Amino acid sequence: MSDDDGAGMLGAIHGPVDLKGLTPEQLDALADEIRDYLVASVSRTGGHLGPNLGVVELTLALHRVFDSPRDTIVFDTGHQSYVHKLVTGRQDFSELRKRGGVAGYPQRSESVHDVVENSHASTALSWAAGIARGYSLAGEHDRTVVPVIGDGALTGGMAWEALNSLAASKDRVVIVVNDNGRSYAPTIGGLAQRLDLIRTDRRYEQFFEWGKRNFEGRGRVREFAYQTVRHGKRAVKGLVAESGMFEDLGLKYVGPVDGHDMGQLERALQHAKDFGQPVIVHVVTQKGRGYMPAEQDDADRFHAVGKIHPETGLPIEPSRFGWTKVFAEEMVRAGREREDVVAMTAAMLAPVGLQPFADEFPDRVIDVGIAEQHAVTSAAGLAFAGLHPVFAVYATFLNRAFDQVLMDVALHKAGVTFMLDRAGITGDDGPSHNGMWDMALLRHVPGLRLAAPRDAGTLREAFREALEIDDAPTVVRYPKGPVGDPIPAIRSIDDVDVIAEHGADPRVIVAGLGSMAATAIDVAAKIAADGHSVAAVSATWAHPVPSGLLDALGSAELVVTVEDGLTDAGLGEEWAQFARLAGHDAQWIHRGIPREFLDHASRAQIVDRIGLDPSAIAADALQALDTEA
Repeated sequence: MSDDDGAGMLGAIHGPVDLKGLTPEQLDALADEIRDYLVASVSRTGGHLGPNLGVVELTLALHRVFDSPRDTIVFDTGHQSYVHKLVTGRQDFSELRKRGGVAGYPQRSESVHDVVENSHASTALSWAAGIARGYSLAGEHDRTVVPVIGDGALTGGMAWEALNSLAASKDRVVIVVNDNGRSYAPTIGGLAQRLDLIRTDRRYEQFFEWGKRNFEGRGRVREFAYQTVRHGKRAVKGLVAESGMFEDLGLKYVGPVDGHDMGQLERALQHAKDFGQPVIVHVVTQKGRGYMPAEQDDADRFHAVGKIHPETGLPIEPSRFGWTKVFAEEMVRAGREREDVVAMTAAMLAPVGLQPFADEFPDRVIDVGIAEQHAVTSAAGLAFAGLHPVFAVYATFLNRAFDQVLMDVALHKAGVTFMLDRAGITGDDGPSHNGMWDMALLRHVPGLRLAAPRDAGTLREAFREALEIDDAPTVVRYPKGPVGDPIPAIRSIDDVDVIAEHGADPRVIVAGLGSMAATAIDVAAKIAADGHSVAAVSATWAHPVPSGLLDALGSAELVVTVEDGLTDAGLGEEWAQFARLAGHDAQWIHRGIPREFLDHASRAQIVDRIGLDPSAIAADALQALDTEA
């Protein structure tokens, strides 16, 4: 380990087998050491702190009871896998989420103990169903699959599709429901209410205390837990009438189990494993456990952190005014002006900037949980009822609801506005979080209009324009992080803004979409320094093709488009096709993101690697001009 001197118990853990022989006292000491390590390390790098502090004992118990990688542990979402990484041989977190360092989510290239890399929620149960059935068909009946899913992820419909399938199977699956009552924010909906009822009923705790007292000795404890699983409907359901939520699907249920009691955890997991068929083990944990700032303050603030002071939990550097905050302010203003504007979120109220709106208009906010498909279709329903829904969501998560955007919103000409946060390259969260697919997908949706604002002013304007459209979906996309300086238009050609000019009658046009407008200005300056007349342009409403595009191109011989979406099938290609069909014969160069999954790294490192920096783009343009000459 490079974060400390490797002393203590953690340094002696090189793999799950090293956990097997530890005494209860040693396990408690190891848990404390892991929490100290996480706080010290993540405070220096940033990362998901709260979720990992909450699953220390649970992760240790999983690796003591099951034999990874022969038994397959699948983490839903994966942001709670830091402890898993530490006990499977990855104890250098000094470069956590940085290029070449440990990834922030499970990653197969790091370890055979990692299985699912996709950090989109509610998928683990489907993975588990497939893996377990594969093992059964191969005759490997001694292998158990253990999906670990949070109560927040259980709000996703895909999880319930998988539960329905698993209930009809005989495969070896132990479903661990990690119930901390939260995703980013407190878990909402009927599921949360039902889990809360189970979690807070004293009779469950009394039942397991009775079992522990009366079945002393490992053999007798095994008998107690086995009978609890086998006859759960009679032994447990009768204690709390509402506990049949899972059992009524045909799934055996054990719980709730104290997620910070190693003994209780191991007993429940061992006998769920011994049962040999799908079993749900309901584990109650505390997000942020063992870290005073998280326990005393808002645990959600520590779900994902930047660099913080470990003693206080306060940021080392205050956050700069960001794109999300611009939207948050404008959303509140719109709410004050229009009673028909309602907000929608998929369990991410604060991260997408809707908390201020919720504070002022609590009855006009709908949190559907981690259920993007449901959110989009219900938004179409709200539009039918005469409202204008605004669904604020990370760009990467709208991928999950493309069919609903297409068939429920666009087909029905519903006035729904989608605010896509974290669009483009996000970097350190890895391949599944980059918001790079939206433009290539959404350009094919009939009637949809898409805006890519370049600064705070154009974001405000685009949002207001989107709210005025009530017969089609509108999308406004913007990146992660702070807003740059304003980029004013020198002049406008219809709906295309000229943002930089070097000479009259430009030979080269550099078109920067959205946040890449600043890059376009830099590219234009480098081309001009080589003696060419050039202009940089940008269009806030980038799809469909801006009506002023042909006039803006003029007699240019070379057009360079720069976007933070896919290069092929992106908006640059759409513009070029339109221009060619209209008879404009310029040469086109498109620069964006290649069609590949981007490994975790900083945004700047990714931009440099894929050639999206101004120097690389300008060099390509100058080479094309030389070839043409």
